[in-house]
Amino acid sequence: MRRSMAKASLHTAANLLFFTLIGTAMLALTYDLTHDTIAQSVEKEKLKLVSQIAPASAYDNDIMKDTAELAADELLGAKGPTTIYRGRLNGEPSIVVLQAIAPDGYSGRIDLIVSVHRDGRLGGVRVVAHKETPGLGDYIEIAKSNWIAGFDGQSLAGRKDSDWKVKKDGGAFDYVAGATITPRAVVKAVHKALRYAEQHHDELFAPTAPAVKEEAK
Repeated sequence: MRRSMAKASLHTAANLLFFTLIGTAMLALTYDLTHDTIAQSVEKEKLKLVSQIAPASAYDNDIMKDTAELAADELLGAKGPTTIYRGRLNGEPSIVVLQAIAPDGYSGRIDLIVSVHRDGRLGGVRVVAHKETPGLGDYIEIAKSNWIAGFDGQSLAGRKDSDWKVKKDGGAFDYVAGATITPRAVVKAVHKALRYAEQHHDELFAPTAPAVKEEAK
C-alpha cells in the first residue's frame, strides 16, 4: 500500500511539474509576443501626455529621446532616480518635463508629470496615475475636468509661497467642495516641483544632460 501511495504521489508531482513547465512556456511566449506592443502603447500614451504640456513650438528635437536621470529628491517625491525629458530649441535647452509624486492623496500617491520652461513658467501638469475615489478624484484628470489646466503659465515669481494652497487653506487654487485632500496634494507637489526646477535650474538647462548624483549616505 505504501508503494502504491508513493507511486501515486510521484505521478501527481510529475503532472504538476509538467503543467508548471507548460504554463511557464506559455507565459514566456505571451510575453515575447506582446512585449513590443505594450511598450509601444506605453510610449505612445506617454508622448500624448508630454505633448499636452510641452507645446511643439517650445522645442525642435525629439524630446522623448533626449532624456536624463535625476537622483531621488524630496521635492520630487521620488525615492529613486527619475527620468526627465528635455526639449531644445535651436540646440539650446528650452523646456523640461519632470516626474513628480504627490504622496498624500486621499487614497495614496498621485503620479504627475510637470513641464517647466527655461524662464520658470509652468508649461502644464498632467496626472499619470492615481487611486483617488471615482467621482471625487476625477477632476484632476484632464479628460474629465479642466481644473488641472489652472497650473498653465504659473510660476514661483508670479505667486507668493502662501498662494500655493487651495482656497480653503487660504491659497489661490480652486477645489471641489467635499474633495479637498486630492487638490491639496496636487498643488503641494506642483509647488515642490517648481522649487526643484528653480534650485536645479543650471543643471536642468545645461547644454549637456545632468548626471545622476549619488545620494548622501
